[in-house]
Order: sequence, then structure tokens, then C-alpha cells
Amino acid sequence: MRKHPAKPAFPVVLAFATAVAWACFPMSAQTATQTAEPAAPQSLESLAWLRGCWRGEVNRREFLEQWSPARGGMMVGISHTVVAPKFQGTLKEKMETVGKTKADPGTEKTQDYEYLRLEARADGVYYVAIPSGKKEVAFKLTDVADDKGARLFTFSNPADEFPQRIVYGHGAGGWLYAQVLGKAGEAGKDVTYPMQHVDCATGAIVKE
Repeated sequence: MRKHPAKPAFPVVLAFATAVAWACFPMSAQTATQTAEPAAPQSLESLAWLRGCWRGEVNRREFLEQWSPARGGMMVGISHTVVAPKFQGTLKEKMETVGKTKADPGTEKTQDYEYLRLEARADGVYYVAIPSGKKEVAFKLTDVADDKGARLFTFSNPADEFPQRIVYGHGAGGWLYAQVLGKAGEAGKDVTYPMQHVDCATGAIVKE
């Protein structure tokens, strides 16, 4: 999950998205007081939990990630963000339809897509992203830490303007929190995407 500095590969989700994520996530990767700092693994085994489909929805934007099992030294993934049409009606009518109806797929629009892979290399594990057909960018797994029941995987690329870090947090209850972060101490651009583990065929939430 990566942003291109000129044209974001993922939408700048409104502040509400970040607020929702922070309410659920144990602590931001930027400010967490980490209770354990094991060495970054040299294999994909610790990321096997990503296998399958993950879905989140905030402010008419639905984002989906899907990851294959580890084979041949890598896990291959895709990411897709669509925007549903704006609801036409009163706030009361909108609230009455929450959870009862789904947007017509024919009226949805793709906002962004991304090809991803987690790749085991001689010097470690890399998160490689090709946002919306642009050139690929690699982020090295530099830290794995536990924080209040969640495990945080930090991938870094200090040479990139933005993002410089991508953090995947595996929370309790089948939650994934994907964070796109800039330089440490710089605020305003960071975005969090909360997602739940779902069945790839039915979309039903997978309980862990």
C-alpha cells in the first residue's frame, strides 16, 4: 500500500478514516512504546497470516487486498480501491440503509490499484509495490515489534520521498491495519487503512 508523490496510488482517505483506525488500533506505529523488538525475520514465515483477502470501507471508499501463499520465495498480492456513488437522500434515509444495501457495481469507479509482492532476498524480506502501473518501489522489512496485542511489521525506504515507511499491523480479531507513513515527526500525510480478514468468495468476515 503505497502513495506516489504526484498521483496517489491510494486515496488520501479523509480524517475520519484515520480516526476510525486509531480508535481500533492499539497504538500508532509512530508513537508506540514497543515492548519487544525481535530481529526482522529473514523468511516469509512470520507474514503467512496475510494469506487471503482483506477488506475495509471508509467514506464511500472500499479497499481490498488479496495475498497468495508463500511460494518460490515470495507472496504475491493485489490491492484495489473503488469509490461508490454519493448517496442521494436525507441523512435519516442514509442511516436507515446502512448495512442493508450494497452499491450497484455498475456505478462504482476504480480509484486505484496496485500490484504487490513480499519477496525474500539475500539480505532480508522486501515489500515491493507497483502502484497503478508505475515503476516498482521496494521497502525492506526493518523492524518487527509487539505492542498491546498487535504485531507491527515495518518496511522502510528512506530514499523515497513518500512514503518512507509502510507498516502492517496484525491486530486481534482478524484485523489488519496498513499504515502509509512519511518521515518520522512529519504529520499530515500519514494514512491508515483498517481492514478485516474476509472470505475471498463470499466476503464474510473470517473469525480468527
